[in-house]
Amino acid sequence: MLHSAAAQLRAREPRDKALAVNLDPARYGTFAEIGAGQEVVRWFFRAGAAAGTIAKSISAYDMTVSDAIYGPCQRYVCRERLESMLDYEYELTLERLRERRGNQTAFFAFADTVVARSFQGGHECHGWMGVAFQSHPRDEASRIVIHVRMLDAETTLQQEALGIVGVNLLYGAFFLFSDPDALVESLLDGLSTDRIEIDMIEFSGIEFRHVDNRVMSLRLVQLGLSKAAMFGPDGTVLQPSEVLRKRPVLVERGSFRPVTHVNLDMMERALEQFRARTGEGEEPIALMEITMSNLLAEGELDLSDFLARADVLGATGQTVMISDYFEFHRLARYLFAATDRPIAIVLGAGSLLQLLDERYYDGLEGGILEAFGRLFKSGLRMYVYPLLDRQTGRLTTVENLEVAPSLQPLYRYLVGRGAIEAITEWREDVLPIFSREVLRLIREGDDGWEKMVPDAVAAMIRGRGLFGHGQRTR
Repeated sequence: MLHSAAAQLRAREPRDKALAVNLDPARYGTFAEIGAGQEVVRWFFRAGAAAGTIAKSISAYDMTVSDAIYGPCQRYVCRERLESMLDYEYELTLERLRERRGNQTAFFAFADTVVARSFQGGHECHGWMGVAFQSHPRDEASRIVIHVRMLDAETTLQQEALGIVGVNLLYGAFFLFSDPDALVESLLDGLSTDRIEIDMIEFSGIEFRHVDNRVMSLRLVQLGLSKAAMFGPDGTVLQPSEVLRKRPVLVERGSFRPVTHVNLDMMERALEQFRARTGEGEEPIALMEITMSNLLAEGELDLSDFLARADVLGATGQTVMISDYFEFHRLARYLFAATDRPIAIVLGAGSLLQLLDERYYDGLEGGILEAFGRLFKSGLRMYVYPLLDRQTGRLTTVENLEVAPSLQPLYRYLVGRGAIEAITEWREDVLPIFSREVLRLIREGDDGWEKMVPDAVAAMIRGRGLFGHGQRTR
């Protein structure tokens, strides 16, 4: 096979990639595409030598036909439909062809289900795409699943971009499977983030048994393929728009290095007040957000540090979001686009004071007024947790926050209309806790940190030596 050939690794144009796949004598399989046309398989037909690669191409547009083949589904552009397509087509390919040519063929099934721009408009242009494949003949299957958002204004351009991403995915699966980082980076070859966003990727199967999908999610944000990525407490990769759709959202931003009692108390208290606002039957989704700027605060990205933060958050049952939205108003815009339900942010009084520093808005023509207009325009609410000065015992709250005189009218207006709301109850015993001090104590070998974090977090830090625990030089 050609997966080790330097010439193939240099291929970047979609036609060259499609031809490289077609010329690999071991690759043979099925293309199943719903919506936006058969945009991926078209590249392989046009590249030449497609007869050596394509066993079948199918496009089941009609919902009744699609259900008859893949089973019923509530929504046709969703992960559930994609997975059923991959399962069905891959197993059918093996059933029909394994006995005759299984010793020399690495079979695959490619599928996508997409909604592109239509004449009616008004909907999100996005899709699910994936490939189930053997890396070698008679091998167990591996799988890659991605979610894409198409950003072009014209349908034909969206179709073109979708086709290119599909070619990149197949080429990466066949020739770059041993280097998932390179595979992820190659997905936008021939495109730009102005045309396609990839906000979810998941690797599974024998070739990817050592891949941590949280790291791959982080790579999407780091490389600019997506502005945000999300995963659950168990490390399962989540597709943000699926999670946020029609849900009230509460976000707490922090370093969580490590997560402490005060972080959890902030979220719990804010949730209590937020639930009262959203009403019964609308349970908010709570997100612990870490920004890329925070992960890069000490220079280059430290994956072990990132995974340590993710693990301790998972140990407390939190859903984690990684974002490239340093500015709060950009985070708000992202959330407003994902859900039509109420949105809130919980932060400490110290962070609110920083947010009110006009120097952070020099890049906006309208300065802080423009930023706050964007932030609060759709009813976003901020819940503010008090800050304790341990030397004086003074609590800084919404009521006594020392705001610059020129911003007092704006601040009082936002408080008066309920856009900024004080958290009214809190645990007195956790107010003196600061993550940076916990981190310092861990690194110094001082056991005093253990009472500042949940028991499950303390056990994980001790047991796995996270955040420098047990590594102090003597």
